[in-house]
Amino acid sequence: MPRLNDIVIDTFLSQGPANMNPNNRKHVFELFGFDFMIDEDFRSWLIEVNTNPYLGTPNAYMEELMPRMMDDMFRIVVDPILEPRLLPDAERENGFDLIYR
Repeated sequence: MPRLNDIVIDTFLSQGPANMNPNNRKHVFELFGFDFMIDEDFRSWLIEVNTNPYLGTPNAYMEELMPRMMDDMFRIVVDPILEPRLLPDAERENGFDLIYR
């Protein structure tokens, strides 16, 4: 996981802050999908980055993951701006790690 985090950070740094939000708009966000490959020597390789990742639920794992991920994402980016809504699991930790600031 540390190597995957480094690759994600390097990917964003390669673009520079001006390219991530060229119009300097406030309160905007985008969800990126990173596709990785792990080879037989357990080395990590970035295959592609999607700006419109697939958010379907083709299996039981994804059926549980996607709603939680979307709720966590909105809690991080929208709740600080708008009044948060209370959910049954509002007290749980979100599934995101801050890897770069």
